[in-house]
Amino acid sequence: MNTPRGRALAQLTSVIEEYRRQANLSELLTALADIAERTPTDELFEAADAHAAIPEVLGPLMEVVVDREPTHARALVRLANAYWLTGRGPNVVGELASRAIAADPGHRGAWHLWALTQTEPRARMTRWLQVTERFPDDDLARANLADNAASVGTAEDDPVALKLALDTFAALRATAPHPAQRDALDAAIAALRSRL
Repeated sequence: MNTPRGRALAQLTSVIEEYRRQANLSELLTALADIAERTPTDELFEAADAHAAIPEVLGPLMEVVVDREPTHARALVRLANAYWLTGRGPNVVGELASRAIAADPGHRGAWHLWALTQTEPRARMTRWLQVTERFPDDDLARANLADNAASVGTAEDDPVALKLALDTFAALRATAPHPAQRDALDAAIAALRSRL
């Protein structure tokens, strides 16, 4: 590992620009492996993090980081997210999310992926409930809880799940900062009330 500090990001940016021009995945993976081999873990993570929106770049680099540091929670979450976006499936992603939670129980992203990867609707609703209990101010988790509870309540004609959805949407409505959000929440609340 002998890449001068800061050079990995410049090299990675150049590799990505070439990938965008040529769309050659094989060449991209070879170049990523070369950069990873010569770059210290912390710098590799920083360089990859700067391009986190490109899963075909992020995934291979985070694989290297996780191989070097198996309990690096942020790398596990980044890898899980890249895998999710490239269709690796809930089992693989859920296992990475669980490892990230074990490494850092306070990592919200790990909990989100853990909840998201549950394939059974009622169990997924329960997971989102656990996430909202752990992170009470997490509006994204509360919105996911409300959506999942509404789906379960509607599909199974379950008044308890419908009430959970209604109460969660109402709590989100009470703090929604934008009129468009409030309008969407009002519509969801009205639809749920009509089912109770």
